[in-house]
Amino acid sequence: MAPVQVRGTVLTVRRVDAYVAMTVVAPAIATRFRPGQFIAVAVGGPQSAMLARRAFSVHDVRPDHGGTVEFIFLAREPGTQWLAECRARDVLDVVGPLGRPFPVPRDPASCLLLGVGTGAAPLFSLASRLAERGCPTDYLLGAESADRVFGALTARRTGRSAVITTSDGSLGSRGSVVDMLPTVVQQARTDVIYASAPLGVLRAVCALAGRYAIPVQALVAEPPMMCGTGLCMGCVLPAVSSDGVTRMVRACVDGPVFRGDLVRWDDVGTIPFDALGAPGWKPRPTSATSPAPPASSATSTVPAPGTASGSSGNPASSPISSAPGITSPSRSSSPPGSSGERSHAG
Repeated sequence: MAPVQVRGTVLTVRRVDAYVAMTVVAPAIATRFRPGQFIAVAVGGPQSAMLARRAFSVHDVRPDHGGTVEFIFLAREPGTQWLAECRARDVLDVVGPLGRPFPVPRDPASCLLLGVGTGAAPLFSLASRLAERGCPTDYLLGAESADRVFGALTARRTGRSAVITTSDGSLGSRGSVVDMLPTVVQQARTDVIYASAPLGVLRAVCALAGRYAIPVQALVAEPPMMCGTGLCMGCVLPAVSSDGVTRMVRACVDGPVFRGDLVRWDDVGTIPFDALGAPGWKPRPTSATSPAPPASSATSTVPAPGTASGSSGNPASSPISSAPGITSPSRSSSPPGSSGERSHAG
């Protein structure tokens, strides 16, 4: 469904250890939301010089209980500090849901949900969706310290297993999620990894997962997605399409969820010399049937869980296409569902 722009009333603002959890009443967003999508919130008020919206992954939605949307953030710069000072009954300008959601397995598969810091927030709505598909879920959560591990209690209560790591050893094992990943995937017999973490962690996770032929669906939230519509081109990263050509894709519209094996993690922050449109780039001879560009395919059919990515079946045609055994939901346009809302056009 198409995103909408709404004026949502703040229902609650509460502290969760080092983070702030904010719940906003936004029924049109709640009913459209799919796990992995995000919202963009205007900050500073109507007279503010802070023009860029702040993008937040959605932690939870309650479409049947007033249409609420909850997101988690760390108040560390003027925009998020302003948000943290909001109170119940304040009104926020919110756009969402934005981006492409997590694809989910067609058949039951063992899923590992890996999150670092606030990156864990979008994994819990995904876990509910996976449970509907009969998929057992294991958690691997980490952060710098205990107060920055989000959702540890929920993970232990709802997951088949939950491993917690902190850099200072204040909660769980001392170290990083990358240190524990080989042990966890072997013990859980993981079929697919869903990861939401800083770029450096995603890079390491995808490299390790590749050794075990485990596909990764990676939620990329860096660099910050300022506009949420692809206009500012501030969140581009290089990814390989099925035709072997590297294209610069936008995390906010082509993602934020990507196939981990197709992102060129070592080249993020640069425009590779062999990327489409780079200076000196020359197109290769094309065949009679030209493959679609990276952002064109929203649904794909791929092999069963446990097989290596691209080893059989129909190959995924884009960085946002499905990993083995996973189907990716498409985004279809539909008119806004209630008065006072308008479609958000890029």
